[in-house]
Amino acid sequence: MAVGVAEILVFVGFVLAAYSIVANDAIQTLGTFLSSNSHRPWWILWLYACSILVAVLLYGWFVNFGDIAYGRLEKFPQPAGGLSWIHVIPPIFILLLTRYGVPVSTTFLVLTVFAPTNLGQILMKSLAGYGVAIGVGLVLYLIVAKFVESRFLASRDRRPGAHWVVLQWCATAFLWSQWLIQDLANIFVYLPRTLGPGFLIFAIAVMLILHAIIFRNRGGQIQGIVTSKTNTTDIRAATIIDFTYALILMYFKEMSNIPMSTTWVFLGLLAGREIALSILLRHRPFKEAALIAGKDVGKAGIGLAVSVSLALGLPALLSRGAAEPVSAAVSEDTPASPAETIGEQNIDAIALPRSR
Repeated sequence: MAVGVAEILVFVGFVLAAYSIVANDAIQTLGTFLSSNSHRPWWILWLYACSILVAVLLYGWFVNFGDIAYGRLEKFPQPAGGLSWIHVIPPIFILLLTRYGVPVSTTFLVLTVFAPTNLGQILMKSLAGYGVAIGVGLVLYLIVAKFVESRFLASRDRRPGAHWVVLQWCATAFLWSQWLIQDLANIFVYLPRTLGPGFLIFAIAVMLILHAIIFRNRGGQIQGIVTSKTNTTDIRAATIIDFTYALILMYFKEMSNIPMSTTWVFLGLLAGREIALSILLRHRPFKEAALIAGKDVGKAGIGLAVSVSLALGLPALLSRGAAEPVSAAVSEDTPASPAETIGEQNIDAIALPRSR
């Protein structure tokens, strides 16, 4: 059976999104884990993280009857005319921005191309997330910095106790699972909203392979956002960061099913922490700490500007007829083959039937 261009775009878009989104967002969830465990073989870290990934995918698939995105794509229907070339451009831009260490909001860039009208809700929730995160980071570290972080800095050359290793790996599992529930929608928006067993196996295999590449590269260029912060390679400091970030994500996950930019939440938490440490420990001038936080926000702002421009500009091009849908035009007296259309019936044909 011939495979149409639209069907190919479904797979290409998913693979590009899976790699680019995890590569850009890896700093949020796995950045501190990678930096504080840099002495361990990459494949051990990969096995641990991917065991959690598979568990989250399988749990979501069973509990939500094939919906791996945990209901976060309810307001993001698949394009009525099928996927077009505009839908695969966002992950390509994410790859380019990641190459230069720019922490782009993958939620803005990918999801709003599918439903531009949801941009306002995503933006408001993301800004609220940044505000909450910077506030939590500032208050928390103003309280614990003098008694906890100061001890970490003074003893960072010593090997931490085994209990800290256990705590940090538990914190990573908690954070990684919360991030996946929030951001899997950005990846699986390219696939049918209800996956059959065949698509599930394909998705798991792709995610495992792409994560192996990312772990082999130790997070890539964007990992510098984590390593530039105070003492983030210390497993004890990384544990506190991960637990705090995971709790914030859990709070916003329960608030609503509207997706949000987890990148902005992460940057807010690190900014609040860095400013608090500079105030209490005076390990670096306050201006320098504020500058570091400002640079991160500036990079994220660039990513946001690109995201909004593409999210609003690409659908506008398509609606004006500058971009044609992928499905081939068929003459009235020539019957269309299944490979030539990419409407709802064709998407249903791609997915295997649910067995419930």
